Amino acid sequence: MQVLHLGGIKLALGEGEEVLATKVAAILDISIDDIAAIEVIRKAIDARRHKPPHFVYALRISVSEDMKLPDKFNEGMQLLQEKDKSEIPLLLSVYPPKFPIVVIGSGPAGLFAAYVLALRGIPLLLLERGTPIEKRTKDVQEFLGKGILNPQSNVLFGEGGAGTFSDGKLTSRTKNPYSAWVKKILVEMGAPQTILTDAKPHIGTDRLRDVIVNLRKKLIAMGCAIRFSAQVTDFVISRETVSALIINEKEEIRANNVVLAIGQSADDTYWKLFERGIKMEAKPFAMGLRVEHPQELINSIQYGKWHNHPQLPPAEYFVTAAIPDLNRSVYTFCMCPGGSIIGCGAFAGFVITNGMSNAKRSGEFANSAIVVNVRVDDFASHDRPLGGLNFRKMWERKAFLSGGSNYQAPAQKMINFLQDKPDGIVGRTSFLPGLNPAALQDILPEFVTDSLKRGIKEFNKKMPGFITEDAHLIGVETRTSSPVRICRRSDGQSETISGIYPCGEGAGYAGGIISSALDGIKAAQNLIDNLAPA
Repeated sequence: MQVLHLGGIKLALGEGEEVLATKVAAILDISIDDIAAIEVIRKAIDARRHKPPHFVYALRISVSEDMKLPDKFNEGMQLLQEKDKSEIPLLLSVYPPKFPIVVIGSGPAGLFAAYVLALRGIPLLLLERGTPIEKRTKDVQEFLGKGILNPQSNVLFGEGGAGTFSDGKLTSRTKNPYSAWVKKILVEMGAPQTILTDAKPHIGTDRLRDVIVNLRKKLIAMGCAIRFSAQVTDFVISRETVSALIINEKEEIRANNVVLAIGQSADDTYWKLFERGIKMEAKPFAMGLRVEHPQELINSIQYGKWHNHPQLPPAEYFVTAAIPDLNRSVYTFCMCPGGSIIGCGAFAGFVITNGMSNAKRSGEFANSAIVVNVRVDDFASHDRPLGGLNFRKMWERKAFLSGGSNYQAPAQKMINFLQDKPDGIVGRTSFLPGLNPAALQDILPEFVTDSLKRGIKEFNKKMPGFITEDAHLIGVETRTSSPVRICRRSDGQSETISGIYPCGEGAGYAGGIISSALDGIKAAQNLIDNLAPA
């Protein structure tokens, strides 16, 4: 049997997947009866403005071994090579370490590091400073509904990491072959099958919570011990090697191998690591605001006259603009169609925003971060290498005060922001726990506001209608990525302290669910490689 990958197959609006076999037969110049099987391996939407939107498929096709195939295909068609389905490779068995391996953090990096280690039957303890999903969800609802903050259980801290209360996007630019394996595990844990084929897969925060709970149960069944409300407050270092961890400032746990998957918001842990001699360096990041439009408006901009077609999903966008004379770039980030903007308070006295959407993306509004690149020299006057932590918190504090000191966020109509008109008028938005009209240029660095104003005008040229009376800006968006990188050796360990394996977004090597999970897998494999063989 020949197995082929055929890409570039188009379905127009109104055509169902049942016609794929007919199209394949015509392309290959064979009978439908000669096709043993068809499997969708990728589905994308092509929605270039002013042209009818259509769907583009890549298929895995099985035909008989002696079937003669055409020498040439129509423009846009590609016959691709069958790729190996990558699984986590079998590794040599190892001696069990003297003490259980400890994974710190239950975000994507920590969870997938733990999963790989548990697959090898290695004694394992997963520590999470926050609470399990069930309690965490209630605490988040208290915050969004009443502005009551639990510093240890919130949108940023708790089971599943910060991504649990987001869109659950699984897009990634990496070519890592384990990406498909990560998605396969997520499907086994309850994620929709469509994440295996969609060009821009997402789970949705409502379904992602169930996925995380199922993954927790799976890890426990595999022998992994999990403790919640267990914050690592100190690291015991002996002869430049980790020897123990201090939990909640009082309990000591012996550990010689630690996967450090703390996430990018654990400022207190960063400072303790710095104090204990773990080498770190400042890195660039980005900051700005959240923008929100009516989803119907974004649909009409992106899909044109076809925007009401029932086959079309809520429209997305990604826009960039260069501001050469300021040496800045402005771009959209973490766009959430049919979603909402939420407060992400995790620290008393600071306002942070983020976007989220549920699986169906059926909300009235569309939102996205609009951010500007921040260079290391922008915060060089602050404490280095952790100056970026202080820099972003300075603006989060300004947002808190500008929002009314009650975790409401400062907001402004986009048109008024562009025209420097702080008239105190804010329309209806999705934001919780609430908004306070404010002049947003007062809560961001001047280079950010100047760049945003010019960048948004460039966006409007690419997406006419982006600037509208119905658009709102809400601040601040500061946690697009970590401003710190924890330096590591080629074998995955900290450059200065052996036995510590930094990984994920908090270590400065990933951004998003997939890349963080992949970096967690890499950390686990490095650790296993460094253990003595049995």
